[in-house]
Amino acid sequence: MGLRENAAAAAGRTLADDEPNTKVEDRQAPDLTEPDLGDLSKDAESTSAVIAWSRVMGEVRSIAKRERFEGGSAGRFNFRGIETALNAFGPACRKHGVLVIQHKVETEYRDITTNKGAKMRECTALVTFRIYGPDGSFFESQAAGEASDSGGRSTPKAQSIALRTLLINNGLVPTEDRDADAVHFERAESPVRPAATYLDEICNPHTSAGRLRQIHHELRTTRQLGALVTNEVGDEEPIGEMVVRIGKERAAGGAE
Repeated sequence: MGLRENAAAAAGRTLADDEPNTKVEDRQAPDLTEPDLGDLSKDAESTSAVIAWSRVMGEVRSIAKRERFEGGSAGRFNFRGIETALNAFGPACRKHGVLVIQHKVETEYRDITTNKGAKMRECTALVTFRIYGPDGSFFESQAAGEASDSGGRSTPKAQSIALRTLLINNGLVPTEDRDADAVHFERAESPVRPAATYLDEICNPHTSAGRLRQIHHELRTTRQLGALVTNEVGDEEPIGEMVVRIGKERAAGGAE
């Protein structure tokens, strides 16, 4: 007898009562089997939580970012959702006798308004999980999740995000994406402004003392303080000395 038949019998009816035109023998129960990852190892009962979790990590080698978010102020991006993480870790945890138990939840709430004026409830959840091994030992780990919802589901959403974060981070699960360090480039050097191009600004009586100090700093940074330029009276003078001289003259004359 299949699952649907058992359920119907428990309710005091038959499948024929619900679907008179369907033959019972033609109905098939859904396939609820998980991927075959093998049985528990021989030493399972004496395996600690740490060892068992390391074996789970050996099973889950990567989870690609295949879910796609589109729309909203966040734009478009790929991500790894909670269902993807559970589909990867669930069979592996069962194979190695690992239990991931939510032990403690600390939440904070606030009411927010979207840019379109909708009212939403935001939940930030700090969740403490206990990861048990077959021998009954466990270790604790925390993960945080944040979610907003207008229909009272912000708390379970935040907890789901925390669980996904825990599994992926503690499992050290890569995405198989190209590593950012694989792209190498060198910055081009910024062009150095020639010392002579500062002359008009230095000689301008409206140039402030603060700007003259900045010019002196720029010339020192580019090692041009000793560059010879033709000053305001037609003589050659190191531009650094010229800036200092003109700055002192304007300070003595009361210029800012």
